[in-house]
Formats: sequence, structure tokens, C-alpha cells
Amino acid sequence: MESFILFRGSKRVTVKEHNTCTDSLSRIQVALANTANKRERVKILHKKIEDLLKYLDPQFTDHITVPDSMKLEFILAEEDFLLSQATLLEQVSSLQPLLDSNYIRDVPEHATKLQRLSQIHIKQQDQTEAQSLEVKKLFEEYNKMMFLLSKQFTQWDESLRKVEEAKGIRQVE
Repeated sequence: MESFILFRGSKRVTVKEHNTCTDSLSRIQVALANTANKRERVKILHKKIEDLLKYLDPQFTDHITVPDSMKLEFILAEEDFLLSQATLLEQVSSLQPLLDSNYIRDVPEHATKLQRLSQIHIKQQDQTEAQSLEVKKLFEEYNKMMFLLSKQFTQWDESLRKVEEAKGIRQVE
């Protein structure tokens, strides 16, 4: 076939004059194999690829299957767990209409509304905190003013008492 392909015009080229494709490919394959055999890592990689191909083979899974008696023992050992899971599955099945309700379907729409409300709530919390600080400041000023007024009235009362005692309007206690 190669000689047919190598035919040029009226002159037929012999196979000996040119390297054939199969010869070139076989030389390349031998060179790659020699290179790969010289490298330890490549050998390990080839071994792992062979193992992987072995594990992917459907006949291998048939070879390692567990006998039915062992499967039965596994199932019986997990009987309580399986029964509890079956009960839970029945509960979920009975609640399926609730999961298919319009309320559940509208959750994404409500989530966006909730996010907006959350942002408003956070803003209001910040405003409340600022307002609380302002009210606290006003109370402190009020208390300070009441203290000073009380002190002033006490001083005036003391002065008035002294004046009254001096004029004799009030008797000394």
C-alpha cells in the first residue's frame, strides 16, 4: 500500500529508497519505550495507569463483588438504621404537599424583600444608637444643670437664712 502511495508520475519509487510510515512509527515507538524505561517515575506512572485500567474494567467489579449472604448480613446489621430512615422518608413524603406550596415557591421573592428590610433595620439600629447617645448627652446636661441649680438654690437659701437671722425675722434653730 505504501508503494502505491509513493508512486510518483510514471516513475515508481521503490520502498528501499524511502523510509516507510510503519518503519518510522515503529522507530518512534521503540525510542519512546526506551526513554520511558530509563525513567523510574515513568515506570511508576505506567504501572498506575495499568492499575487504573484494571479497576475500570467491568470484569474486575464482577470479580470483587460481595456474595449475597454477606450483603444480607450487612442489611441485617443496619436494620434499625434502615427502619428509622424509612420512617423519616415516610414523614417527608407526607409533608411533600407543604414543600410544594406557594409559600415555599415564593421564598426567593421573599428573600429579596427580607434583605431590603434587613438593610432598613440595620440603618434604623444605627439611627437609634445615635439618638440614644444624643439623649444620654442631654440627660447628662440636664442632671448637671439641676445639680448646679440645686446648689445655687441651697446657697441662696443659706444666704437668705443668714440675712433673716441677722434682722431677727427668723429665729436661730
